[in-house]
Amino acid sequence: MLQRATELCGEGMRSKYCKFLEYRPEQNSLLVRAGIGWAPGVVGSTEMRTDLASPAGFALETGEPVISNHLENEDRFRTPAFMAEHKIRRAINVLVETSGKRFGVLEVDSPDEGKFEPADLAFMQGFANLIGVAIERQQAEQRLSDAMEHQELLTREASHRVKNSLALVSAMLNLQMQEDDDPRITRLLGDAQARITAIAQTHDQLWRGEQVGIVALDDLVCGIATGLAEQAPNHRIECDIDAILISADTAIPVGLLVTELVTNAIKYAYDDAGGAIAVTIRSADGRDRVDGLGYGRGAAGGLRSEGGVAAEPGDADDRQPRAAAARDDRDREWRGRDVRYARYTRSAGNLGRLAYRATELP
Repeated sequence: MLQRATELCGEGMRSKYCKFLEYRPEQNSLLVRAGIGWAPGVVGSTEMRTDLASPAGFALETGEPVISNHLENEDRFRTPAFMAEHKIRRAINVLVETSGKRFGVLEVDSPDEGKFEPADLAFMQGFANLIGVAIERQQAEQRLSDAMEHQELLTREASHRVKNSLALVSAMLNLQMQEDDDPRITRLLGDAQARITAIAQTHDQLWRGEQVGIVALDDLVCGIATGLAEQAPNHRIECDIDAILISADTAIPVGLLVTELVTNAIKYAYDDAGGAIAVTIRSADGRDRVDGLGYGRGAAGGLRSEGGVAAEPGDADDRQPRAAAARDDRDREWRGRDVRYARYTRSAGNLGRLAYRATELP
């Protein structure tokens, strides 16, 4: 930005030479940060003292603009060596401030005879004010960027810690499962462990993802399916997932839903020999549809039972307990029957309705 400013300022002043001198309080010097017309090596490395013996130093220390039309005869100031090498004969300097603090000096130089007029000074002062405003905006944007980066770091760290804490809870449930001989208790603990693992995997995706608070649904669902497949070696779980990005608020219930669907398919869709279970996610017309499918031929019978639970926004706290209770009441009826597990839909950010069904195949 400063380089472009010197180009425009030099053009407006019809001068070949222009430079921006950045104030460096630690070194008490002025660095030629940007400029036009100068020999290679001047811009970015040449420094000037900030005392009153140079036009730029005087402008910086006093805050007053400086016009010097005859540097070779000037008694007030010395001419810096690099300016003498370029045969600079006259200079005009104005202070650039940001937020009321000295930031640097804008200077236009010329090797030609002539005079800088008060109108030139007015132009330079206005230009310096614009530079100050632009620098203030850059600094504000940088502070905002730094704050957002810090917030992103805190969010990622929180998700990472939640994931680790849930992994610890899952490990404790696993230990309890090994110590308890009651099949019903073991099954309930296993279901709870699967749900906790699904939430943990969501938080794992949150802190690893490129965008804070956003989850890649294909990574999340395939990770859940892989974990469940390790516990059911007789089943083959296949994932066919579109690349969909969703928020954390949506990812957690979707992860729980996929866990429920796949877990139920593992339990009830096939006999002990196992079989294929497919999880498919498609996005069409702004709607995401999750189909968890498991098919199997069990004992003959005319039973048809259906159960569903609404998953409206704001209903997250009691959704899973009610779903689990509804399923537990039908466990004995579902076992050995033909099972199909159906869908979840989301539109316009709403969770829509989730349902699972046990039905005899035609």
